[in-house]
Amino acid sequence: MIEKRYKEAFERASDERKEKILEVGIEEFSSKGYENANINVIAKNAGISIGLMYKYFATKEDLFITCIQRGIKILDDALDDIMKSDDKLLKKAEKLIRTTCIHSKRNANYIKLYNEIASERNGENAARLAREIEYSTSRKYVTSIAEALKNDDVRPDLDPRLFAFFLDNLITSLQFSYTCDYYRERFEIYTGVNIEEMDDEVIVTQLLKFIESAFTFEK
Repeated sequence: MIEKRYKEAFERASDERKEKILEVGIEEFSSKGYENANINVIAKNAGISIGLMYKYFATKEDLFITCIQRGIKILDDALDDIMKSDDKLLKKAEKLIRTTCIHSKRNANYIKLYNEIASERNGENAARLAREIEYSTSRKYVTSIAEALKNDDVRPDLDPRLFAFFLDNLITSLQFSYTCDYYRERFEIYTGVNIEEMDDEVIVTQLLKFIESAFTFEK
């Protein structure tokens, strides 16, 4: 965790400065990876001294985690609006897919940052970061699926935890397909189309059919 005194120092900075530091930090980490990212470059591009940067963050890792937390909050806020609604599960899934398409384009650097962690290049912190990133999302998915099961909106033989994991894998793969080179190429190999040339509505419709068949078709 980030030491309290550094976290408080950063929180006291102006919103404009915090926004700039995180924007530059996310760009540096997502484009170069954690190991090659340079905190001196981040400070310079953010328009602050390296001394001030170290008043805000004790280490490069602290800045990295703060950047990740920013991305988590953006996704969490979007998920809250969907998962807390009274919609049936499949309607939530449709909204989730649409939001993923929009979020992945609008906040591509956050997704690249997530992929940096998922690739385990920062292996020592992988388990801790996975819990920090995934815990909130997993709870939202599991709760929504369990509620749908209770209301007989989905097949009765499913396991909410496993289905939540499978659903998140689909959404994560879709996110990476919009932003990360390997996954973009993978998408084109399977579909024959560059994802930028494909209508999002086609993706939404087809993925929703896939999810519906998994959640509602009984043996």
